[in-house]
Parts: sequence; C-alpha cells; structure tokens
Amino acid sequence: MLLSLQDATVRFGGRAVLDGVGLDVAEHEIVCVLGPSGSGKSTLLRAVAGLQPLDSGRVLLDGRDQGAVPAHKRGVGLMFQDHQLFPQRDVGANVAFGLRMHGVGKGRQDERVRELLDLVGLPGAGRRAVAALSGGEQQRVALARALAPRPRLLMLDEPLGQLDRSLRERLVVELRELFGRLGTTVLAVTHDQGEAFALADRVVVMRDGRIAQSGTPLEVWQRPADEFVARFLGFENVVRGTVTGEAADTAWGKVPVPPGAAQGARSVLVRPAGVRLVAADEGLRCTVAARTFKGTHVAVQLHPAEGDGPRLEAACALREAPEVGDAVGVEFDAAETVVLG
Repeated sequence: MLLSLQDATVRFGGRAVLDGVGLDVAEHEIVCVLGPSGSGKSTLLRAVAGLQPLDSGRVLLDGRDQGAVPAHKRGVGLMFQDHQLFPQRDVGANVAFGLRMHGVGKGRQDERVRELLDLVGLPGAGRRAVAALSGGEQQRVALARALAPRPRLLMLDEPLGQLDRSLRERLVVELRELFGRLGTTVLAVTHDQGEAFALADRVVVMRDGRIAQSGTPLEVWQRPADEFVARFLGFENVVRGTVTGEAADTAWGKVPVPPGAAQGARSVLVRPAGVRLVAADEGLRCTVAARTFKGTHVAVQLHPAEGDGPRLEAACALREAPEVGDAVGVEFDAAETVVLG
C-alpha cells in the first residue's frame, strides 16, 4: 500500500477535525475525498503532506512512518485550488521550480518543462507570463509544476474549484486520461460529487472528521450508506418507514424494496428515476408543485395530496413532464429504492 492513514486524529481547540481516520490508497489508484465544508477533508490532505501534525495516529508512505519527516522530504506533490503560482516568473520558471529545489540541472529542467507543457496541453507556453493566462491555463501550469518532480503521490485540493462548469467537466476528463497514462497515484479532495465521480477509482465521503462511506463511484451512488450520504449526493426522496419483507410502510404508502433489504424502522431512499408517474386515480395521488429543466430531463417536484409525507422528485422525459398544478399518480420502482443504514 502506497499510503496508509492509521487512526489519524487532528484536534483544533479540543474539537476533533480528523477523528480516528483510517484510509489506504494503493499505488496507481485515484481516490477522491468528498464532503461538505468542515468535514475534515482538507485537513486530511494537509496531514498527509506534512503541513498539519497529527495529535495521534500515523501517516505511512511505502510502509514508513512519516511522523518525523518534514513536508519537503515526503516526496508528494500538492496542488491547491488557488494555484499559488509565482506571478513574477514565467510559465517555464513556475513549472521548473520543484526541479530546481531538487537540484536538477538546467538542461534537464528545460527538457522536463517542455515534456510537461506538452502533456498538459500548453505546448510552447514556457515564456508566457502567468498573468496572461486564463484560469484553465493556470490550472494546467499548476498541475505541470506539481508533476515535475515525479511525485509518488499527487494530492489535489479542490483542483477545479475556481473554474466554470463547462471547463471543469472538460478538464476532469483530461485529468483522468492523463493520470491513467502516467500511472500517477492521486488523492484529491472536493465538495463536487460530479467531479469526484468522473475522476476517481474510489470515492470516500467524510462527515464531521470521520469516513461515512468508501467505495467505487458506482457503489456509493447506487447504495448510499445512510441518510447523510444520500442527501449529500443530492437525493431528496428520503422518508422514514418500517420495512417488512419486500415493502416499507411509509408516509407515501407502501414502497417496494429490494429482496434482502434490512428490516424494521429505517430510512428509505427512492431515486428520482424510481418515481413513476401514472394516471391521477392510481397509486399515490400528488400535485405537481414545480418543475425544473435539467438539460436531459425535467425534475418534477410532487406534493402528496393526502397525509404529511415529504415532497417527491421525479425525473421525467422532456415531452412527458406534466405542468405545474396537474394531478398525477405515483408508483415506485423497487430497483431504484435503497433501504439506508
């Protein structure tokens, strides 16, 4: 295992910002740590980099305890969301910075800078001023600088956080391809689940300094561990109920659940794709409260006509979405239902 955190704990003013975290990252693996502000994800990154000492626990790289190893000798690369480029130096000098610190000769520096600028899609940009670059170009320069010393582990702190959405979506695909080509081991933190799911081999969701769930993007998306993870991922169709056999008795009525689901009092998630609209005299009677165009579909907000059940969201095809105020019926698909822990 390239990186291991063992019971890693950091306290600020008596409060555990990292609370006994255990995490392994294998060589060539891309791991993205997700979580809301204050969940501890950036502190975790700083602890691995040696910028934040642990109050207890250990950080191991290649099996060696890093407790006494200063940040500049850990052999890890770190890229912050604000790039932290040197404005008085040109692009080439920024990329070469880490190489100079490692005593690499001028000829090899120039060769490596050319290689990296080609790699990140900025060929021939070595003499350009940093101030003349767009945000996306600055991001690429920061990445090239972090990669220059060939770190065993590259760490990214909100790597695309300051870019507009279309540029983020394009760059995250390029980063995934680049890391795969280089065989780079990556530990990234972000609050954007779309970014994490597109980039990562494994997603780690944090809450209050602890790991709430870890798994492949598909595993986490299909089976959130609990209500916190489900809501953090953007799922709002969560209701309390009592599971008996293959159905849950909820404020929405009987909701079918998959075979083998945990029994008893539980929270139940129905993904929007599992909320099927039928005739108004069938299933759970609802009124359309709002509708939002999402590009590929329409998100329809539904208010149950009876009882005190929470609102529901359905994902509808563009041509089939009902209008605000329409009465509809709702049925549920067990394949899109998850009984949460």
